[in-house]
Amino acid sequence: MAELFIDGQWRPAADGATRDIRCPADGSFVATVAEASEVDTLAAIAAARAAFDDGEWPTMPTSARGEVLSRVADLLERDSAQIARAEALDTGKRYVEAEYDVADVVSVFRHYAKVASTASDAGRVADVGREGVESTIRKEPIGVCALITPWNYPLLQASWKVAPALAAGDTFVLKPSEITPHSSVHLIRILDEAGVPAGVANLVLGTGAGCGGPLSSDPRVDLVSFTGSLAVGRHLMAAAAPTVKRVALELGGKNPNIVFADADREAALDNAMTAVFLHSGQVCSAGARLIVEESIAEEFVDEIIARARGIRLGGPFDDAAQTGPLTSEAHLRKVEAYVATGIAEGARLRLGGERATEGDLADGYYFPPTVFDRCRSDMSIVQEESFGPVLTVETFTTEDEAVTLANDSIFGLAGAIWTTDQSRADRIARRLRMGTVWINDYHPYVAQAEWGGYKQSGIGRELGELGLEEYQETKHVWRNTAPAPSGWWT
Repeated sequence: MAELFIDGQWRPAADGATRDIRCPADGSFVATVAEASEVDTLAAIAAARAAFDDGEWPTMPTSARGEVLSRVADLLERDSAQIARAEALDTGKRYVEAEYDVADVVSVFRHYAKVASTASDAGRVADVGREGVESTIRKEPIGVCALITPWNYPLLQASWKVAPALAAGDTFVLKPSEITPHSSVHLIRILDEAGVPAGVANLVLGTGAGCGGPLSSDPRVDLVSFTGSLAVGRHLMAAAAPTVKRVALELGGKNPNIVFADADREAALDNAMTAVFLHSGQVCSAGARLIVEESIAEEFVDEIIARARGIRLGGPFDDAAQTGPLTSEAHLRKVEAYVATGIAEGARLRLGGERATEGDLADGYYFPPTVFDRCRSDMSIVQEESFGPVLTVETFTTEDEAVTLANDSIFGLAGAIWTTDQSRADRIARRLRMGTVWINDYHPYVAQAEWGGYKQSGIGRELGELGLEEYQETKHVWRNTAPAPSGWWT
C-alpha cells in the first residue's frame, strides 16, 4: 500500500484512513493508498518548515543541488516503464502516452539540473555609481512550498513544480490528485534514493477538503502552487490572502484554434484533431474552440467529423486504441451535462454527444469525439471549459473578427494560428491575449520556455527562467566598504 512520506519516513495516515484506486478504463482495482487528514498535512508542513529553517538543503551550493536533480533524472529514466504503467492505470490514458509523459518529466529535471549546476551563488552586482559601495542582487529560496497537482498529467505537472522548487533550495509538501497518486509516490521514492534530505520532500495523499486546507492557509507555508480548475484556484487565492503568501496558479483555458483559408489544409486538419481529442480532451491547453474562415468552414468541419468518427477508444494497453477514457465517473457526468447545455443553447450537434458503451467500453468512462457547429461566442459551451473531447466551431470572415472571437474569453492560456501568410500570423500573435501562441502547430512545449496564462488562466509562469524565479525571493544586499558618519545631524 502506498503511504504518506513525511520527514523522510513512509507512514500510514494518522487515523488509518485509506482509499482504493480504480482504473477508469474498466473499473479494475489498482491499489489501496493512505488517505491523509489535516493532521497529516500539518505534520508534513512542520517537517518542511524545520528542514528549511534548520537543514542543509537551502544553503547547499546550487551546483550540488543540480547534481541531485541530475541523479533524479537518471533514476526516472531507469524506472520509466514502471512509472508509465502506474500512470496509465491511474488515469486510463494509453500506455504510449504515459511513456511520452515520463520522457518529458526527465527532460524537465535535466533542464533544472543544468540551470542549478550553472547558476552563480554570488548574485548580480548592480552599478549604483557610488564609490565604496557594493550592491548585490541575490536570488534565494522562497521557503516552504505547497505543490498541488491535477489528475490529467500527474507526474508531468508535479515535475514542473518539484524540479524548480528543489533547484531553488526550497522544501515542499506535494499533494497530487487523490485519484491519480501513484506516479507521484514513485517520484518521492526516487527523490529519497537520489539523496534529497529528510523533510525537504513530503507527500500527502487525499482530497482537498480532507487534507488540503492547511496548504493554502497555514502561515508556515510561503508559496502555494496549484494546477487545476478556476473554481479551486479562486478558493486557494482567498485562503492564502490572510497570510499574504505567494500564489502561482495554472487554471486551464478555453483555447482558440484559428484556421485561415490559405492554411496548409492537411496539417491544419490533422492538428485540429490532436488539439481537441488528444487524451480525450483532458488537456488544459486543448484547442476546443475551432475558429475557421467561413469560406472553408463547411468542407473543413465535414472532414474533421469524418476523421473523428474513426478514432478508436480503448484502455491503456489496447494497441489499437488512439485515445482513452475520461478519468472518473464524476468527470463523465460533467461532460455529459456540458453537451446537454450545448444542445439546449441551440448549437448543432454533428457528432458524438453520448457515452460510449459498446463492447469492452461499457465498464469504463468513455466519451467519443463530439463536434458542435453553428456556435456563437455567447454560448456557455464556447466560454466554459469542458475538459473533454468536445469541439465547438465558430466562423469568421476577416482577420479582425478572428482576433475578436479568439480573445472573447475570461481565459488566456494558449491558442494557435494556421496560415501561410507569416506577416498575418505575426500580427495576430501579437494581438492574442494568451500565454502561448502556436503558429502552424499545436500543443508542443519545452522545458526551456515559460508556460502560463493571461487573465483567469492563472498567475505566474512555470518552466523556463521564470519557472525557477517563482520559487525564489530577491534580496538586495548593500555593503558600504568605507562607512562614515552621515553628516545629517551636524
